[in-house]
Amino acid sequence: MTVRRVCVVKFVSTLSWTSCISSRLTRRWLLIALTGSTLLGGASGANAADLLVIPITRGNDRATPIAVVPFRWQGAPLTDKIDEIVSFDLARSGQFVPLPKGDMLSLPTAANEIIFRDWKVQGMRYLVIGRLVEETPGRFAATYELYQVGESRRIATETLHARKDQMRDLAHVISDAIYEKITHIRGAFSTKIIYVLAQNFGTPMARFRLDVSDSDGARSRSLFQSKQPIMSPTWSPDARKVAYVTFESGRSVVVLQDIATGARETLANFHGINSGPSFAPDGRNIAMVLSRDGNPEIYMMDLGSRRLRQLTHSSEIDTEPSFMADGRNLVFTSNRGGKPQIYSLDVATGLPERISFDGVYNARPRALNDGRNIAYVHRAVANGPFHIAVLDMVTGRNRIISETSLDESPSVAPNGMMLIFATVERGRGILSVVSVDGRVKFRLPSSDGDVREPAWSPYLDVRSGLQ
Repeated sequence: MTVRRVCVVKFVSTLSWTSCISSRLTRRWLLIALTGSTLLGGASGANAADLLVIPITRGNDRATPIAVVPFRWQGAPLTDKIDEIVSFDLARSGQFVPLPKGDMLSLPTAANEIIFRDWKVQGMRYLVIGRLVEETPGRFAATYELYQVGESRRIATETLHARKDQMRDLAHVISDAIYEKITHIRGAFSTKIIYVLAQNFGTPMARFRLDVSDSDGARSRSLFQSKQPIMSPTWSPDARKVAYVTFESGRSVVVLQDIATGARETLANFHGINSGPSFAPDGRNIAMVLSRDGNPEIYMMDLGSRRLRQLTHSSEIDTEPSFMADGRNLVFTSNRGGKPQIYSLDVATGLPERISFDGVYNARPRALNDGRNIAYVHRAVANGPFHIAVLDMVTGRNRIISETSLDESPSVAPNGMMLIFATVERGRGILSVVSVDGRVKFRLPSSDGDVREPAWSPYLDVRSGLQ
C-alpha cells in the first residue's frame, strides 16, 4: 500500500476536519494513522457515582478471602468511609474476596476484641481492623492493623494522618500497603486514569473533554474541553503532565499540558499528521507519529531542545509507538508486511523486528513493566471480533484476555497486574478492567457520555502528600 499524497477529507459521522493520506488507505487505517488509536468504538466514561458499584463479569477462583471490618471513628461524620474504600480497592484488584459486612460475626476495632476462631470458621485468611480519630478540627489520625488469621498474629500496623478532604487518598494508601504486604507486589490503588469523554458524539452539538479521576473512577475532573476531538492521551513518567492530540485548530496537533496548572504548549503542529504521543521512561524524550515528509513515520523528540529524530523509514504506515521499560526499545504498529502487525524497534540503531504473527490484525501495543510482555488489540480472523491480548515476546505465545467483541486502547497499571481498555456493551461504550492473566474481569459503567482511550497513570507519591 503506497502512500502518494497528503489530502484533507471531511468525515461527517466521526471526525471534523482531519488530515488524511492517500485514498488507497482504508477508513480504519486512516483513523489509526491520525490518532494513534484503533477507534473500534465508543467507550463510556467513568462517573464517580456509578463506579462505586462494579459488575464483576468474571471472578478469580483463587482470590484470597479477607475481612475489612468497619473502622471505629471519633469526631465529625465523614462521607468517605475508609474501610469501604479499602474493601472496594481489594475487591477490584481481583486478588481478594472481601467478606460482606452483614456476614461478619463481630466487628472488632482493637486487638483485644478479635476472636480469631470466628474468622477461621468463616474461612478468612486475613483480617483488617482500624480506628479513625479527629485530632484537631478537620485533621484525622487513622490506624489500621492487618492480621493473618490462620496464625492469629498481626503482620502489619500503621498510623497515618490526613485532612478531611484527603480521606480517599488515605484509604488508597492503606489499600496499597495491605496489598503489597500480602502479595509482595506494589499496589496501584493510589494511581489515576485519564480518558476522553465525548458527549453528543456524531452530532453538531458534540463536545469533548479530557478527564482525570482516581483509578476507581471517583473524583473525576476535566483537564481540557473542546468542540473538536481529543485523542491519544498519555502520561509523563512523573505523572505531572499529559500529552494528547487535539483537533481544535482544524487539524491534528500534539499538545503537552501541565496537570496542576493547566498550562498547555504545542509539541507538534507540522503539515500532515501529528499523533500518537508516547513518553520515554526517562521523561526527556517523547515518540510521536508525523507525516511531515508525506508518510506516517515514528519520530522521537527531545523535550528540552525540541529536536526531532526519525526512527522508522518505511513506505507504509508506522504508528502507535510505546516505549519498553528499558527505554532502549519501543513497539509500534505497521502494515509494512501487508496487514497491521506489531514490530519492535531498537531506538539507537533504528532496526525493526516483527514480533506478532498470530491473527490477521494486531495493533496498539502497550508494554508491561516486566520487559517481555505487551498488551495489544488482536483479531484472529477476518471479520472476527477485536480482543485484548497479551504477547510474551520471549516465547511468542499470545493469550486473549478479553471476551467482548470491540475492544480497543489497552493501558497497563504501573504494577503490571491489571489492564484497562475501552469496549462496547449493548450499544454503549464502557471501560473494562481485566487482570493480565484473564482471570478477573469487571466493568466500569457510566451514563455520563461516550469515552475512549483510557490511560493508567504511573505511580503517584500520594503518601507524602498526606497531612
